[in-house]
Amino acid sequence: MISKRLKEARNRAKLTQEKLAVMAGIDESTARSRISQYENGIYRPNFETCCAFAKILNVPECYFYTVDDDFALALLQLYSLYKTQHHIE
Repeated sequence: MISKRLKEARNRAKLTQEKLAVMAGIDESTARSRISQYENGIYRPNFETCCAFAKILNVPECYFYTVDDDFALALLQLYSLYKTQHHIE
């Protein structure tokens, strides 16, 4: 997982670290610190947790794993277009 992508997506969604963690099913007592550790690259969430983050943050799962920043931006645009064309919320 590219840790900076999680922070970028969370900020776009206007969620706090704690709110994102709780929405993803992480225990409230460790919520903020866990997201902080993920965003700073100290720890990496498992794939299932990344999928939960993607759903909450409205990004494709691959966004968190794509190395190239320009390609990551293109993925977001393609994802948005796909959701619009297929009437997915």
